[in-house]
Amino acid sequence: MSSPVSKVANAGLGVAGQLVQQLQRALGSQGTHAGDSEPHSRWRSVTINKSPEEVMPDGRVPDPLAALGDLVEVKVRKAPGDKGTELAARLRRPEPSGLQSVGARVSGEDPREQVRAALRQAKQLIEVGEVLRVDPTPHGTRTETPTGKLVEMASRRTGGEGLL
Repeated sequence: MSSPVSKVANAGLGVAGQLVQQLQRALGSQGTHAGDSEPHSRWRSVTINKSPEEVMPDGRVPDPLAALGDLVEVKVRKAPGDKGTELAARLRRPEPSGLQSVGARVSGEDPREQVRAALRQAKQLIEVGEVLRVDPTPHGTRTETPTGKLVEMASRRTGGEGLL
């Protein structure tokens, strides 16, 4: 049986661990490769249940990624285990780091979120034929309540992360 003090200490350690993880994610690494002095963004990818030729017909980049223009570098390859195609993209410039990263995320102008959202949209367009939306609700409008406003605000904010 554990004492109240040890329970509080364990809870404190758990919270501290989560804060360290969030700080590491926010600060990130500069993404430099061994022997490469130029920092790079890391690749972000989605697996699409189509052949590489269907993902990028005639070498054309899917529209959501093409809309980002020179901001991103795109590559396509067969997914491991013959499970479709990996569509990957990364920023051509270094990712924001430190306080710049935190500021970009808070303001909603994080280029990494743009890449994530474009990859998800490309996957949906290729597999389903349209970009699926949560809002507005397909059956009408929500009754305005404080909780409903929070849900709407949160669902608008999830576009970059893909998490609610």
